[in-house]
Amino acid sequence: MSTYAIGDIQGCYKQLRKLLNKVKFSASIDTLWCVGDLINRGPKSLDTLKFLQDIDDSTRIVLGNHDLHFIALHEGCAPARGKDTVGELLESSECGALSDWLRSKPLAFYDSIDTVTGPEHFLMLHAGVAPGWSAQTTLNLAAEVEFALQDKDYKSFLKHMYGDVPVRWHDKLQGLDRLRVITNYLTRVRFCDDIGSLRLDVKQGLSSAPRGYKPWYEYEIVTKEASIVFGHWASLEGETNRAKVYALDTGCVWGRELTLMRLEDQQRFSVT
Repeated sequence: MSTYAIGDIQGCYKQLRKLLNKVKFSASIDTLWCVGDLINRGPKSLDTLKFLQDIDDSTRIVLGNHDLHFIALHEGCAPARGKDTVGELLESSECGALSDWLRSKPLAFYDSIDTVTGPEHFLMLHAGVAPGWSAQTTLNLAAEVEFALQDKDYKSFLKHMYGDVPVRWHDKLQGLDRLRVITNYLTRVRFCDDIGSLRLDVKQGLSSAPRGYKPWYEYEIVTKEASIVFGHWASLEGETNRAKVYALDTGCVWGRELTLMRLEDQQRFSVT
């Protein structure tokens, strides 16, 4: 019985099945943690979602920015983008059910795993956290967005979740601005400064950091209590050089590798 955390799949269904076969994943005894961006940009978003829904009881999924974008597209709350590849999914008779299934998923997930060195807590999210957010704060704020996604007025959130402002978190934020900035940290952040100001326009590797900005994980405090598992940032190539901060997006959709990590011993497995 093993727990595997997998990086951004983004519709790379062939590589997903190949990787699960490589580790002999069994949905009856193993668990698959998915760091978000299950779909889009890759060729088989529909097949990917149908497969993951079929093994839903054996998965733990958090939403990424591409997953949220698909939900917004399906609900008519956002325009399509030129690089979107979810046309087959949107045209499927199962689209509504799959969108609703995704909309029920969290933006952060926390659990304890019996590792080879003893019990260890893991926090999974798609992109990152703000400076000063503890694991519990992250879960509490993620729950605010999760509630908005499941509220009867969820389309209002979907219509207003896009945008780069407010540029940083503070406790007095309210309404849709509050939800937007929470979503931006959890699903979009790469670089921020020491007070959490976001630079969402910079999407490349570490050498592209603007002056005064560093990767979000240089400021995090979560690892005082839990390891962090995340995706989103393919340019890191799976490396953070930080203890207990595990980057799993290794750019499969860009022709590189799909990677998963067995949480019990942090061993990684990859396929192309």
